[in-house]
Amino acid sequence: MQTHMIPVESSKINAIGYEASPMILRVEFHKDGVFEYYGVPELVYNDFMAADSHGTYFTRSIKNRYRYVKLS
Repeated sequence: MQTHMIPVESSKINAIGYEASPMILRVEFHKDGVFEYYGVPELVYNDFMAADSHGTYFTRSIKNRYRYVKLS
């Protein structure tokens, strides 16, 4: 399934996508590539998208909390 990526204004993150059924969050970073995070609740995704700083929210609430793989 192709994840729809939504561009965001961030110094670290280019775009964010989410698939609710398998609870997969996809994050495209400016420098580090694309990562998928597994088991991420939809509430976390919604809060991530609404955050004043996507980078700060990512570091505080997603990084090192969910299993992930680097896609590219």
